[in-house]
Amino acid sequence: MTTGRRILVVDDNPDAADAVAVLLEIEGHEVHTAHSGRAALAEARTWGPDTMVLDIGLPDMDGYELARQVMALRMEPAPLLIALSGYGRAADIRLAREAGFAHHLLKPVEPDALFALVRSDSLT
Repeated sequence: MTTGRRILVVDDNPDAADAVAVLLEIEGHEVHTAHSGRAALAEARTWGPDTMVLDIGLPDMDGYELARQVMALRMEPAPLLIALSGYGRAADIRLAREAGFAHHLLKPVEPDALFALVRSDSLT
């Protein structure tokens, strides 16, 4: 059984964000979306998601910087950060880890891979 999580999906493409959000909602999660780094930071501060799925190629700040700023908020507990990106070279994955991402998935996302990551880090 899936434990519902509070998940913020961040992608500058509204259709992409909505598609991922719908998949996660079907799995029983409460999902909000944001389409910029600034909007995502505001949502993180006010809503306090426990999981964030972040695109790397955002218009106002890249996902690496967004991850660093989210981690600097010192939320308790810190949200699980999952990169969802078209950037998949070894260097991209290294940059994601250094920025604070726990996981890195390539677009287009395989739903089962995303579900497995969210489940593996379920709230206790």
